[in-house]
Amino acid sequence: RPVRRRPAQRLFAAVLPPPSAVAELRTAVAPLHALPGARDLRWTRPEDWHFTLAFYGDVPDEDVRPELEARLGRAAHRTEPFRLRVHGAGHFGGRALWAGAAGGLDALRLLAERADAAGRRSGVPLEEHRRFTPHLTLARSRTGAELRPFTEALAGFEGQGWEAGELSLVRSELPHSGVPGERPRYAVVRAWALGR
Repeated sequence: RPVRRRPAQRLFAAVLPPPSAVAELRTAVAPLHALPGARDLRWTRPEDWHFTLAFYGDVPDEDVRPELEARLGRAAHRTEPFRLRVHGAGHFGGRALWAGAAGGLDALRLLAERADAAGRRSGVPLEEHRRFTPHLTLARSRTGAELRPFTEALAGFEGQGWEAGELSLVRSELPHSGVPGERPRYAVVRAWALGR
């Protein structure tokens, strides 16, 4: 009788902002929904906001995931907690509107490099390595939108500082319903305290 293998899971490593930072940013983002063109954007849910460190794609559960988790655990333990805050805004072309980060960016970049290396050394076929831009995606556009009014409205945003003390492995579940505009759902699979 063949052993049933669990399907691959779509995974990424991330730093999640605390509820207080999410609430602050949610208040700052609310007026953006009234700007011209806002209804054409797909806005991300505040409970899903995160700073992606490394995107792994579909990870075969039995084959790669135990090694990936072990390496992410070591990466977390080798990285001390650091201060972070949500700061300003930007966009990737006309496709994505995001909030940026300030504070311990060197530590955040180092953690992103370690998360990327954990994936590569575990055998996850990652895309070509791109320069890490710390960002938290607020909205996306399928067709390309004029996002400058949104970034200008949020440019002065300065969130309260908080301590990033955890590295999370997150599962992304793509919608199966076919309902237009339905977004992926995220669930933390495992988390490791930094520096311990």
